[in-house]
Formats: sequence, structure tokens, C-alpha cells
Amino acid sequence: MIGILTLQLRLPGCTSLKEKRSRLKPLLARLHKEFNLSVAEMDRQDLWQESVLACAMIGNRRVHLEQSLQAVAKWVEQNWSDVELFDDQLEFF
Repeated sequence: MIGILTLQLRLPGCTSLKEKRSRLKPLLARLHKEFNLSVAEMDRQDLWQESVLACAMIGNRRVHLEQSLQAVAKWVEQNWSDVELFDDQLEFF
């Protein structure tokens, strides 16, 4: 089973695409390291103050995937003050 978590983020005060990349790159690396998942920016690449990240995880039980991906969203919200999480969505395949 595959679980996909989509995170819609705001990057307040971001004034260029270069600054946006410099703020997102450490977040992507940390998510990969902390949660052992694949993560990439999937949408709104041309907007300075918004981003959509997709986090993917594979597992054999939906319950485990759901708990793990919900922990990712909670972690971003509580521990990464550089961004504001304004929406998240879980999908399973």
C-alpha cells in the first residue's frame, strides 16, 4: 500500500524563488531523514510564498501509514516555524 500526504504551505515574508528554495530545501532533507519518506515540491513552484509538498510512504498496513503520515503533518506544524501549514490531505493506493 502507498500513502501520499499532500501539504499546502505558506512561506510568509519570502521575497524570491531563490529564498523559497533556500527555505524549503532544509525542510525536505529533514523530513526525509526524520521519517524515512520520499518528499518533493509538487505544485506552486512559481509562487514565492506558497508551496505544495507531497510525501510518499510505502507500507503493508494502512493504519500504520496513516499514523506515520499524520505524524509528519503534526511535526511540520509544530517544529518548522519557517512555514505555515494551512492544509493537508491523505490518500492511499
